[in-house]
Amino acid sequence: MSDRRTTPLSQESFEPQTCTIDLRLEILQQLPFFSSLTEQQVEEANAYFREQGFMPGELIYLMGEPARRFYVVAAGQVKLMRHTLGGQDVLLEILTPGDFFGSLAALGDELYADTAEAQTAVCVLGISAADFRALLERYPAVSLAVLDEVSARLRSAREMVRRLSAQPVEQRLAYTLLQLAAKLGEEREMGTLIQMPLSRADLAGMVGTTVETASRIMSQFQKDGLIASGRRWVAVADRDRLAHIAEAN
Repeated sequence: MSDRRTTPLSQESFEPQTCTIDLRLEILQQLPFFSSLTEQQVEEANAYFREQGFMPGELIYLMGEPARRFYVVAAGQVKLMRHTLGGQDVLLEILTPGDFFGSLAALGDELYADTAEAQTAVCVLGISAADFRALLERYPAVSLAVLDEVSARLRSAREMVRRLSAQPVEQRLAYTLLQLAAKLGEEREMGTLIQMPLSRADLAGMVGTTVETASRIMSQFQKDGLIASGRRWVAVADRDRLAHIAEAN
C-alpha cells in the first residue's frame, strides 16, 4: 500500500490522569521559574498545582476566555491554535512535556490569546491566580524568573513577526519544518519523522500563507529530496540543505 495511504507515526498509548508524584516533580524541576529552588522547595511548590487529564481533541481552554490558569504539560502533547476572522483554526505551536502555556492577569493577560487543545492524551498541571500569587510571595526569586520568561516570550513573538513580514514563504516553511523536527522528531529510515499528524493547512497557518502555496513548496521540497511526506505526516530527509534554505539572507 502507498505511503500516502498509511502513516509511519507512532501510535499514542498514554492514558490521562496518570501523573505520578515523581513525574510531577521531574517536570516542575525543569521549569525555568524554579531553577533557583531546592528540591525540597520544588516539592512544596508542587502542592500549588492541580492535575488534569484530557483525551485527544478535548479543549483545555478557548481563546477569549478569562485567563485564570497557568499550565505545564506533564505528559503528552498540546496544540495551541488561534481562530481567524474567517472561522478557521490556525496552528501556532505544539507543546511537549515541560512546556508551559495559558496565562494569568498577573502575567499581563486578562484573556487567553489562543485556544489549547489536547493533541494526544495528556496530563497537565495547572495553577490558579490565587495560588500563583501565593507561590510568588513565598519564593520571591521566582518572581524575577517569571519576568525573564515573559520577556523571552515577547522576544520570541517579535522574532516570529519579523520572519512573517521579512522572509519569503519558502524560507519560513523550511525554518518551521526544522523547528518541528528538532522538537518532535524521531529518526527513521526516511529521515527525521515529525511525530504528529501535520496537514498542509497546519503548515500554511504556521507560516502565514495559503494552503495552495504551502502545498506547492512542500511538493518541490519532496521532489528535491529535502523531505519525505504522506497523508498528514512529514519527515525531514536532508536537514543540511533545508537549513541552508532557512538561513539564507
